Amino acid sequence: MGKVFDPALIIEFIPTLTKYLGITLEILIYSTILGILIGIVAAIPKLFHIPILKQMITLYISFIRGTPILIQLFLVYYGLPAVLMLWNIDITRMDALYFVIITYSLSNGAIFAEIFRSAISAINYGQTEAAYSIGMTRFQNFYRIIFPQAIRIAFPNISNSIIGSLKDTSLAFTIGVMDMMGRGETLIASTAHALEVYISLAIVYYIVVVILEKVFKISERYLNRYQPNGTATI
Repeated sequence: MGKVFDPALIIEFIPTLTKYLGITLEILIYSTILGILIGIVAAIPKLFHIPILKQMITLYISFIRGTPILIQLFLVYYGLPAVLMLWNIDITRMDALYFVIITYSLSNGAIFAEIFRSAISAINYGQTEAAYSIGMTRFQNFYRIIFPQAIRIAFPNISNSIIGSLKDTSLAFTIGVMDMMGRGETLIASTAHALEVYISLAIVYYIVVVILEKVFKISERYLNRYQPNGTATI
C-alpha cells in the first residue's frame, strides 16, 4: 500500500512530469509522420487491387488490428534485432526510443491506410473521368482533385487516431523509454505516492488532448471552409 493521500503532491509532481512531455510528443510526431507515409503507400495496392501486394497489406492491417500495441512493441523490440542478426546487423545497442517510434509508425500506418483507402473510395469516380476528359494526367488528377478531397474526408478519423496514439505512447516506458509515464513510475518507486502520480499524469495527458482537439477542430474548419452547411465534428 502507498502512503496517505496528499493532494499537495499533485501540484509538485506535474512540473516534474511535464519536463518529459517532449519525449512523449517526439514519439507522437515522428510516428504520425511516418505512419501517414506508410499509410499512403499501403493504401495503393488495395485501391488498385495489385495482386499479392494487396493480400500482404491486408494481412498486415489485420495483424495490427488484431493484436495489442504492447505486444507489437515487444515484438519489434525483441524481434527486430533477432531478425537483423541473421544478416550480422547488430542493433541491440540502439536507443529504445527508436523501437517505440518504429512500432507506433507501423501501427499508425495500418490505421491510416484504411482511413485513406476509404476516403479516396468515397470520392465520385465521375470526377476522375472528367479530369481525364480535359487532358489531366493521373498524377494531376490525384494531386489536384482526389487528394484535397480525400484529406478533408479523412481528417476527422486521422485526428482521432492521433489522439489515441498519444495515449498509447504511455506504454513506451515498458521497454525503458523515459517519457512522462516512465518518469511517473520512478516517482512512484521513490515516493510511494502512486495515486498522486497517476492523477498528475491524467491531468497532463488530458490538457494535451484538449489542446490537440482544439487545434484539430480549427484545422477541420479551415479544410471545410468552402463546404456548405459548416464542418464535421471531431
